[in-house]
Amino acid sequence: MAKQKFGLTVNKAENFSSWYTQVLVKGEFLDYYDVKGCYILRPNGYFIWNEIRKWFTNEIEKLGVEECLFPMLIPKTFLEKEESHISDFSPEVAWITKCGNEVLHEPVAIRPTSETVMYPSFARWISSHRDLPLKVNQWCNILRWELRGTTPLIRSKEILWQEGHTAHIDKEEADKEVLDILDLYYRMYKELLAVPVIKGLKTETEKFAGSDYSTTVEGFIPQAGKGIQAATSHHLGQNFSKMFDVKVQVDDGVSDFVYQNSWGMTTRSLGIAVMIHSDDKGLVLPPKVAKIQVVIIPCGLSVKTSTEDKNKLLKVINRIKNQLLFSKIRVHIDDRDNVTVGYKFNHWEIRGVPIRIEIGLKDLEKNEMCIYKRNTGTKNQYTIDDNVTEKIQLLINDIHEEMYNTALKEQESKILYINNIFDFVKKLDENCILMTPWCESSQCEEKIKTMSTKFEDEKILIAGAKSLCIPFESRKIEHETCIICKSACKRYTLFGRSY
Repeated sequence: MAKQKFGLTVNKAENFSSWYTQVLVKGEFLDYYDVKGCYILRPNGYFIWNEIRKWFTNEIEKLGVEECLFPMLIPKTFLEKEESHISDFSPEVAWITKCGNEVLHEPVAIRPTSETVMYPSFARWISSHRDLPLKVNQWCNILRWELRGTTPLIRSKEILWQEGHTAHIDKEEADKEVLDILDLYYRMYKELLAVPVIKGLKTETEKFAGSDYSTTVEGFIPQAGKGIQAATSHHLGQNFSKMFDVKVQVDDGVSDFVYQNSWGMTTRSLGIAVMIHSDDKGLVLPPKVAKIQVVIIPCGLSVKTSTEDKNKLLKVINRIKNQLLFSKIRVHIDDRDNVTVGYKFNHWEIRGVPIRIEIGLKDLEKNEMCIYKRNTGTKNQYTIDDNVTEKIQLLINDIHEEMYNTALKEQESKILYINNIFDFVKKLDENCILMTPWCESSQCEEKIKTMSTKFEDEKILIAGAKSLCIPFESRKIEHETCIICKSACKRYTLFGRSY
């Protein structure tokens, strides 16, 4: 008999950090590696990333974006070309300085991001308006030698991501694409991961270095009381095209620099989904992207069961399996005979399989099956008939909607409108994120952060709130003033502690 060893030992509400790592490891979503901050994505997790990749690639191809792959090594001179851009990453850049015992004449960096890798090539490829727009995307890994504490999938040294880079002849076209891509990120979180996110504009302090402006979709982790940047889409203006001499002849021999965008998301998306949906029993995977959507478990079989009865049951189960497979529903039969049915239930529950079908000999007599939904823990009896595929597909859609609506309701309950600093700090400590009138000056932004920071012996105990985004949708602001300087405000900004 296999030994049960996969149950969680902590719960989500009491020890969120430990719960999260246990869910990932015991749910076989990822595993730890011997280099701190690097992780192994196991099939249960990597499958979801591939589903995201397929969906997103299909959508950006409709926008004319092509796939490519650039080298991961960057000459030092490329990085030094734009100090303001790389300043955000410079403490985290990993350098290769030796080959064997030989010191390299020019060190090379392992890419923390690819603007400086790609844009010298853009300058060679683009010479006239006929070469525009240029739109490329790559799926790759980057390295940022994270100096702070690492969290699996959320803050890692090695990051798996996609990054899109485009060049345009005019600003209007580039501006439109920024929002088109942001909408795709919003849809990906909603339609694939059942995760609600908030679309908005980054403040000048928080925008991507070297960009004219940055847009973002922001998630929220209720148990941690923290916002989390889920994906970003940046308009770079002509900043990088001037730096790398990416220009076109417009008319009469006159040249002008192109307008550029960059946009990206990472496997952080997987961590966000796990944090939001999973529970004290283990993973709860979004049904549309789960590696196994349905597990079928034969029940009531024992050594006393006749071969005839066993074969009769398995024949029905295999028929259901084949019907589901024909409709491209991912299904697995757990017919192991060396573990108990209860063990199997726990095994698939902690791994987050959305739907469990239980069928025993007594069920066969009534032509019924029992279906268990992982997200709610509820069971219902269904008739075994030719409509089984339709029933399961409807359940997949229902589960997805239930998961999204549950997460959205919890998120909305934690977003509060606050107009004074006393209530701001109080509600922040109650794990809320706050829609706040703010004058949009960096000085007041920094004061909000400082005034909400918790110190102990002159050391930061709990970080203060920062601006998450200026949401595109919020209440209309009327006669509100900045919570710090009391200047007039034009719009609300979402503040919160963050990852």
